[in-house]
Amino acid sequence: MNRRGFLYGSAASAAALSARSYGRIPGSNDRVGIGVIGLGRRGTIVGGALLEDKRAQIVAVCDIYDAQTTAFLSRLPKEHTQPHSSVAYQELLARPDVDAVLISTPDHLHVTMATTALQAGKHVYLEKPTLHRWEDRAVLTAAAEKYKQVLQCGMQQRSGKHYLEAKESIFAEKKLGHVVFARAVWHNFPWQQRFVPDAPKPPGLDWQLFLGPAPQVPYETVRYSSWRYFPDYGAGLLADILTHWVDVAQWMLDDPDPQTATALGGIYHLHDQRKNPDTVSAIVQYRGWNLNFESSVLSIRDEHPSVFFEGTEGTLDLSRDGYTFTPNDGHATEISSTESLEKAHTRNFIDAIVSGAKVNAPLRAGLEASLPVQMALSSYWSQKTVSQAQLM
Repeated sequence: MNRRGFLYGSAASAAALSARSYGRIPGSNDRVGIGVIGLGRRGTIVGGALLEDKRAQIVAVCDIYDAQTTAFLSRLPKEHTQPHSSVAYQELLARPDVDAVLISTPDHLHVTMATTALQAGKHVYLEKPTLHRWEDRAVLTAAAEKYKQVLQCGMQQRSGKHYLEAKESIFAEKKLGHVVFARAVWHNFPWQQRFVPDAPKPPGLDWQLFLGPAPQVPYETVRYSSWRYFPDYGAGLLADILTHWVDVAQWMLDDPDPQTATALGGIYHLHDQRKNPDTVSAIVQYRGWNLNFESSVLSIRDEHPSVFFEGTEGTLDLSRDGYTFTPNDGHATEISSTESLEKAHTRNFIDAIVSGAKVNAPLRAGLEASLPVQMALSSYWSQKTVSQAQLM
């Protein structure tokens, strides 16, 4: 299997180089040694994108389930040197050949693992959401400031050429006039709409490592295989989807300062063990504009998930495959894109390690995207409108 086959075979500011990494990379044939922590869907996709960059090599992998590790290794290109594999992520972090890590685990493990990786002198690509609990932000921020490693948050839109073009050519020039609404919609997630029958815990799965800082509960198959169903491990659609789209809206409008959030939804149809809603709507209010978000895991036809900006002088429909700018007076402009956002974002990560380039999604951006998400989550569970001051 080639590198592209691997990629698609499965469904702080820029920091200075550490002394070891600096010696390994510039002017030599060495590559950035990558450790992948968490070998599921996102680990496979983002890991595949890293493999597309000849400056990177996966030298170590880690997962709590041996079957998952075996499946990941089987998808590696034949020419790729077999990486070291382990169960405990601390073993991976102790390896001197690991310069950087991709953390693609359930959300509740993000801060613990990222903080430990930074302490170990590793550069970090941290899948979104950056935070699972808002109160954890101080720990991660302190580690990033102290250890000065590269930290890239997994909001890959920020590396997309057409997103950057829209930012410069439309928003910087205020072609939309005063934007008053940003409508963010994304539906239909088949892998989050399945009933999972219970079964005994596989002998090769370390349940205690999965739980980490979460409440200690007995093993259930659904809690492992569909962890996004449960608030203990993930925050469902509000963390998985809203994080991306609110980041796009705040970035484009230069406004990461949400005032209030209201979220409503529930388990409307999928009574399948989940605790998080299968359908949710949220309104996040800013000074002068609203973000209106709606999402469902149900099979609602949704061929074009996007953020639709409505301004006094035009509209912009901005998605991962391009954008359409429609001025009130004049003809629409359509831009199409087939760029891999995963490859663009991981390339920016490697650039930051090798040459000191700025990462496109630094920790600041990850925290700013987490704030409205955490406000919406607080609103959903309390059934009240939540202000930023209340969350703080």
